[in-house]
Amino acid sequence: MIRMITTFFGVGRLPVAPGTWGSLAALIIGWAAAHFVGVWLLAILTALAIVIGMWACIRDLADRPTEDPSEIVIDEVAGMWIALLFPAVAFAMPDMSMDWLGPVSMVWPGPIAAFLFFRLFDIRKPWLVGRADRRHDPIGVMLDDIWAGLFAGLATLAAAALYHIVLI
Repeated sequence: MIRMITTFFGVGRLPVAPGTWGSLAALIIGWAAAHFVGVWLLAILTALAIVIGMWACIRDLADRPTEDPSEIVIDEVAGMWIALLFPAVAFAMPDMSMDWLGPVSMVWPGPIAAFLFFRLFDIRKPWLVGRADRRHDPIGVMLDDIWAGLFAGLATLAAAALYHIVLI
């Protein structure tokens, strides 16, 4: 069961670029959750991925505490869902009604930008992302992608603001 969680139901066992596949799976599931059910479901899934991912990483890496195996992708899932929360909430809130928690139609540049920024921050590991990665412990496995998700979400909003304010 722990391995199913850490590999996100086997996605992390794909032979090439498992982190990218984990992020892509998270993008599709996260977009569908927000689009068909609501932002609240994406927020709950994100919180569960963080909490359960931390627990599963600690358990899975108990006998190899300094490793960050590539097949562990629950961290990418949590980080990607954090990044997706930014455009999901931004697209949902313009009318400021109580309906903003319901299904939201994120236009594709938002989720794609979140995905690309997330992969950039996850691969390049700037600033706090790199610091968390250098912890070399199970918490660091999750924490670097949490930071990458936060930075990707902010970068997505900044790119949207630049596009809508400056270029339009």
